[in-house]
Amino acid sequence: MGSWESALNAAGINDPGLREDYSRQRRQVTQYKREAVLASGLLLPPRLVPHVIAATAYMHRTDSLLDSGPLDDRKAAYAHWEREVADSLATGGTDNPELRPLLNTVAAHPTLRDRALEHLAGAAADLDFAGFATEADYQHYVDGYSLPAFMVVATLLGPDGDQTAYRTACRTFIDASQRLDFVSDLAEDLADGRLTIPEQTLIRHGVTRTDLEQARNLPSVRAMITGQLDQVDRTLAEGRAVVGLVPPAHRPMVRCMIGLDELTSAAARADIPALLRRSAGPAKLAALRLLGLEYLRARRASR
Repeated sequence: MGSWESALNAAGINDPGLREDYSRQRRQVTQYKREAVLASGLLLPPRLVPHVIAATAYMHRTDSLLDSGPLDDRKAAYAHWEREVADSLATGGTDNPELRPLLNTVAAHPTLRDRALEHLAGAAADLDFAGFATEADYQHYVDGYSLPAFMVVATLLGPDGDQTAYRTACRTFIDASQRLDFVSDLAEDLADGRLTIPEQTLIRHGVTRTDLEQARNLPSVRAMITGQLDQVDRTLAEGRAVVGLVPPAHRPMVRCMIGLDELTSAAARADIPALLRRSAGPAKLAALRLLGLEYLRARRASR
């Protein structure tokens, strides 16, 4: 019996049709988040792995509707999805195979229901995203979109019972992680017509959007990006407090998530001019070392 089948058994997912729904979603998630699937399988208790896959698949389905196609089509598709998810969560039933794993996971982890609804309520704001005028606008985006989205998966990793302190720590981490995403994907976002660094920040450094779009390797541009990465690193260091708030069995996974962001920040900092042409990501060897270290910690914790 493979590790995935064992994880389905450990999670109490015995119905053949439901097992296939989860397995199909695992295949889907593997196509766009292979590293996350690998890390979940190696670092989390088996009973939790299928539920993390279901939450991740739901997130991806929602994001794909927000990002794919003309705006009017996206708005109509998202409105239909929002109603379908809300109705399914209200009734506990659905004929949609994309939602059956989510409903089963909600039954096993009831706190996820409210997190999924919070995410639905905030996700539509991303349809009309036009950039940020100020840092305060960015922080509002984190509160309204990034944090609710992150909590869909993070609530499964958190403590039982009251998650107030945990959510606060998650907010600090996702502030850093979202800013890092915007910096490391700067060129890709600009190619899609999105400028994700606040105008206020550009003005303070004397940088224009044209400077970024034309990949001008100016001292002012390098200073602005360095400042953003400095802020990422400071906030990531504060966000490490989240590790102590999750059950011990989940800490290797949470440390790995934070560690991958730290590696991404280091890669971005190592070649700042390149960020104007391509995205940055963690060095593969360093990421594998991190995963191996946390796997050993997970093995020791499970003994």
